[in-house]
Amino acid sequence: MTGPPSDPQSDVPRSTLHEDTVESELIYQGVFLKVMKDRARVPDGSVHPREWVMHPGASAIVALADDTRVLVERQFRYPMGREYIEIPAGKIDAGEAPLQTAQRELLEETGYCARSWAPLTKIHPAIGFSNEVIHLYLARELDLHSKGPKPDAGEHIEIEWVTLGWLVDALRVGRLPDVKTQIGVMHLQRMVEGDWDWPEVLVTR
Repeated sequence: MTGPPSDPQSDVPRSTLHEDTVESELIYQGVFLKVMKDRARVPDGSVHPREWVMHPGASAIVALADDTRVLVERQFRYPMGREYIEIPAGKIDAGEAPLQTAQRELLEETGYCARSWAPLTKIHPAIGFSNEVIHLYLARELDLHSKGPKPDAGEHIEIEWVTLGWLVDALRVGRLPDVKTQIGVMHLQRMVEGDWDWPEVLVTR
């Protein structure tokens, strides 16, 4: 019996709303996603089906230049059938820590390296049907690597630099529907405007 793994860093105590896994069945194994069909006992003692997607997790990056411009990507997202403007991001590979994923994905997708890294927050973007966690980082002191970007096979990405003001305006009029990008823009805006402290740097190299 598997069931969804608990968040080891969660500060939310077990409550009277907790559900216990009674049965767990793997019904689909993809390249990196698993679809589970479980049965869970709810607080009143009855048992109900729970279908959910097991995800390895991901990291996303707010890449900030010295002149305060932000590095974004344009990418076609097949499930939605349209192009999106997003901050760089990618799934966590086996054996990687979230920061390592962020560093690898920034280089692979954009060709940039960062000497300064700081954690911003964690996002649970699909709590109704997936255990995906996105670790959001702030990357600064950027340098373009001599070899340039190396996206995955089948991955086509265009990158560009935009101002924070452009991102805030795009968010306001509905041009940034991607949730990790929305949250990254919100964090950056609050820090730049002095409402929130800048995060403590985790890595400088």
